[in-house]
Amino acid sequence: MKKRLNITIEENLLDKIKTYADQHDTSISCLVEEHFETLVQTKPKLKNGMSLVEYMKSFAEFPDHSQRK
Repeated sequence: MKKRLNITIEENLLDKIKTYADQHDTSISCLVEEHFETLVQTKPKLKNGMSLVEYMKSFAEFPDHSQRK
């Protein structure tokens, strides 16, 4: 079931969104819904709660630049 949503945005931005929707043969409602779906999707977690940097470091040894002269 669909529900109505009222939003307020700058007129200039709305004009750009209307043009974009027309050029891509879609509606503003569809663009908003797709964007919100992307926002609420569960993001895949890295193993053991690692950050992306920690995860990438686990694949290769990187030189330690903390000892630079």
